Amino acid sequence: MFKNRYARWMYAWETRLTTRDENRVVRPLEWGFEWLAPFLQSHGFHDFVPSPKIERDPAAAETAMIRINELLIQHSDQFFGYEPPGDFRLEDRYPELFPTNVRPETLAHDAALRQQIADGKAQKAQFLRFTSPERTPYPENDQVNARWYPAPEHKDPARPKQAIVVLPQWNADAFSHNALCAIFNRMGISALRLSKPYHDIRRPAELERSDYAVSANIGRTISACRQAVIDIRCCLDWLESQGYEHFGVLGTSLGSCYAFLASAHDARLRVNAFNHASTAFGDVVWAGQSTRHIRKALEETGLTQQRLCALWSAISPVSYFDQFLGADGHAAGKNSLLVYANYDLTFPREYSLQVVEAFRQNGVRFEPRVLPCGHYTTGETPYKYIDGWYMGWFVYRAFKELRGEKAAGVFAPSTPAGEIEEEALSR
Repeated sequence: MFKNRYARWMYAWETRLTTRDENRVVRPLEWGFEWLAPFLQSHGFHDFVPSPKIERDPAAAETAMIRINELLIQHSDQFFGYEPPGDFRLEDRYPELFPTNVRPETLAHDAALRQQIADGKAQKAQFLRFTSPERTPYPENDQVNARWYPAPEHKDPARPKQAIVVLPQWNADAFSHNALCAIFNRMGISALRLSKPYHDIRRPAELERSDYAVSANIGRTISACRQAVIDIRCCLDWLESQGYEHFGVLGTSLGSCYAFLASAHDARLRVNAFNHASTAFGDVVWAGQSTRHIRKALEETGLTQQRLCALWSAISPVSYFDQFLGADGHAAGKNSLLVYANYDLTFPREYSLQVVEAFRQNGVRFEPRVLPCGHYTTGETPYKYIDGWYMGWFVYRAFKELRGEKAAGVFAPSTPAGEIEEEALSR
């Protein structure tokens, strides 16, 4: 009885949070082949670039896009590969909010921050900047931005330098997850809080929200995902140049998808925190409450959930479990956290459970954690503190283990998944 009442209350709260923003725009379906053509042409896949005639035929265009997705999966090392940028630099500037909604309280917060800057009361922060190897028609989007939280020098000079790349949720403002980075600093772990493509300072002036990261433009959404994964890997390159040895990634919601794809294609990412996860990109967009405006545009053209999953299979974690598992088939050296919510209306629970089951069946070392809330309510009290504890405690222990591994001079084998899961659930 109580459980049912709690569920109804939570679903109602979650629905209020997902429907309060009124600046979501329903954009028409676009195939977006032009976003993928540069990669196809530069890598010798000219036959996969459709002709204008095919683009004008919806059935032929869908078939062509599915064919491209299959190609990208087969050649994912190339698709998520890159030439390292040569313009890494640290930039000092005043942090700004870059809000994605027009709610009065958000606009008031933004105005207060601007006033602090104008009054000389704000403090500057450091940001890593570089040009993304994946180029788009938007110069501001191609200038990668990551707020830098360096941990203080440790008194033990032999202690390895450790760092984590943090990716907040879709449509996050520029302050989201900053407090988490400060907590990692107190653990002796440096953090780069990455602005995802089309987010905060990278957002084109024509947008109020980060719509171009996920939209009814099929090719542009794939391009944004590719750019995010490459940007994460470039951040690791810079960290390595600064003497860092151990690396992790933490992603929330859309950031979780980007984080998984990056880890699947980069063995350096050994600490992985996936905060709200799903197996297929198309499932979440179709079934999620916060993407209902995208689904509306897709449904109007007659698309179905199954067909959408095929169109975005190249950016779905389920397509890259083999890469994540590695040559040994058990993701050797990787330690993962999976956080999901029982009342999630944006990443429906059934899809998160598919990730848990896939990790379990493949013998991946992971810890599952369950939140008694939904997707948006994760950011509300008290759930944000529970979620923060799960992530912080995991990251602390995972990096501590890497330090012990180095001190012992061995590469620690992965503990069987069942043992880790059983331990986690017993706490």
